[in-house]
Amino acid sequence: MTGLALSGKTALVTGGTRGIGRAIAARLLAEGAAVTVTGTRPEGAAPEGCAYEAVDFADAAASTDFAARMEGLGFDILVNNAGINKVAPFAEIATEDYLRIQQVNVTAPFLVTRAVVPGMVAKGWGRIVSIGSIWGLIGKEHRGSYCPTKFALDGMTVALAAEVAQFGVLVNCVAPGFIDTELTRTNLGEAGIAKLVAQVPVRRLGTPDEVAAFVAWLAGPENTFISGQTIAIDGGFTRV
Repeated sequence: MTGLALSGKTALVTGGTRGIGRAIAARLLAEGAAVTVTGTRPEGAAPEGCAYEAVDFADAAASTDFAARMEGLGFDILVNNAGINKVAPFAEIATEDYLRIQQVNVTAPFLVTRAVVPGMVAKGWGRIVSIGSIWGLIGKEHRGSYCPTKFALDGMTVALAAEVAQFGVLVNCVAPGFIDTELTRTNLGEAGIAKLVAQVPVRRLGTPDEVAAFVAWLAGPENTFISGQTIAIDGGFTRV
């Protein structure tokens, strides 16, 4: 997509203050959309030109309240990007951690999507893109609380797409692989990154901008026939 393909459209990007979410928000803005992003901190910083809403999706009441406030605002595009993870052996996963990850990664996207989809159906056009993970396509040890949430986003995508595609609302999920973010570099270090890169056919990490470009295309008017899909953007990692 080039130019102002999203001029006149409004978009909501959850978790849009850093990493992939921030890149997505900036790309949608550059395409002409009016963009609102969420973050967990009251003083959080949205990309320049975007509106900002503070909400902690780990808080069930706050999530419900936020979703209620989004009803009727007429968003054309929703990107469910906010998510959390905690790595632990399966037998050591604390129940409270498991439930918190489900709340942020599954329940909150459900609530926000449920709030905005009627407006999209009413106007006969909408795009919903959830940000999953390759760990929602293939398994990974010590991700017993995380993998189920990303598989769940795939299920939600399929079910919703079956309902609303006939009304011009296309629903998809993008599953990033190893992406070069500040969090990736902090968690893995250069040695860990080098080990991962050796397993990726493209032989490098992906970039937030590459994910953002694909999300923007799925969310835009050029996408007219892709719905109900979970698509990996992973340099070939999950296919070899």
